[in-house]
Amino acid sequence: MPASPEKHIGDAIFKLFKALGMKERFEENMALFYWDSTVGKEIARHTEPMKVNQGILFVKVDNDAWRNELTFLKHEIIQKLNEKLGKKTIEEIKFY
Repeated sequence: MPASPEKHIGDAIFKLFKALGMKERFEENMALFYWDSTVGKEIARHTEPMKVNQGILFVKVDNDAWRNELTFLKHEIIQKLNEKLGKKTIEEIKFY
């Protein structure tokens, strides 16, 4: 069965970023893509991943109660994100 067009496009984009010396930045930003599937629907409804900078993922949270809860789950979320990314890419999450 041939690869999907999305697979070919994804591979081409990854190769472009790699050629431009932006591979690590691309890999970091994949965490934004994986956020919802990593944290689940309930947490995703109350959060919005905004950016990644030097291994730090910045996530906007809609209220203080969720921000407090997510602080306790931070290490677990980092571990799950890095598993999906295939290597230790995210080192810290800042909730605001």
